[in-house]
Amino acid sequence: MKQVNPKTKELFSPGHTACAGCGLVIGARLVAETAGENTIITNATGCLEVTTTKYPMTSWGVPWIHSLFENASAVASGVKAALNHENKSGIQVIAQGGDGSTYDIGFGLISGMWERGEDILYVCYDNEAYMNTGVQASGATPYGAHTTTTPKGSESIGSTFRKKNMPEIALAHGLNYVATSSVGYPLDVQNKIKKALTIKGPKYVQILVPCVPGWGVNSKNTIKLGKLAHQTGIWPVFEAENGKVTKVMQPPKNRPKVEEYLKLQKRFAHLFKKPSRKKEIKKIQEIADNNIEKYKI
Repeated sequence: MKQVNPKTKELFSPGHTACAGCGLVIGARLVAETAGENTIITNATGCLEVTTTKYPMTSWGVPWIHSLFENASAVASGVKAALNHENKSGIQVIAQGGDGSTYDIGFGLISGMWERGEDILYVCYDNEAYMNTGVQASGATPYGAHTTTTPKGSESIGSTFRKKNMPEIALAHGLNYVATSSVGYPLDVQNKIKKALTIKGPKYVQILVPCVPGWGVNSKNTIKLGKLAHQTGIWPVFEAENGKVTKVMQPPKNRPKVEEYLKLQKRFAHLFKKPSRKKEIKKIQEIADNNIEKYKI
């Protein structure tokens, strides 16, 4: 495959077909450019694969492998085994996928990779649904959000399930490093990727990446939403080493209510159409408040 712009030294080049304001490609570029050229990436099926590798072009300036939806982690394990066999050190291996391949379809293989204690960084780009295939709900879809597979009708409140806590599942596997971040904070993303790659053994970084069409947002608000998710408490931003939370990004003292975050997204618009839905917004506020208390922000 040829690069979109072979003259550039960028490790994630422009020319992809993602939406304007796509949080996913913002996150992916931050990861690739931070990891550096001595990196091999395995990528699950999804928007990131479809928009950046349309034959015969690629936006990737590092070796990049796509196989199936569920097995980016298994392919990464094979790549790492081959590097070890050839005694090739100094080459980093990153497996990455969206929330669908991470939380649901590929979870078993990710768990196996973690159990084996392999020196691989797994990055989850979390846009909270299966965006590439039509905005179906995933295990990462938050309470109250509308998707194409949540209950329909005027009485529906959207998703009735709570978002799975994947970072805590990673911690339960005994990972050496677990962190969350958001494209609202590019330097934080870069710092955590850098740190993760200095730590031997399995590590996991989850980045919140707003989706313009899937969330129903204005493309200019991607970074704003990435910040608001953290500032309201609905998305805790922290890092943990050896099973213990060691650092938490503090929200402002007068943190905004979740309504400010929800109102910018069409996927939550139904919650503001009836007075009776205020109780659902209250539940989402309670989730944010519980996060504040749980992570002692």
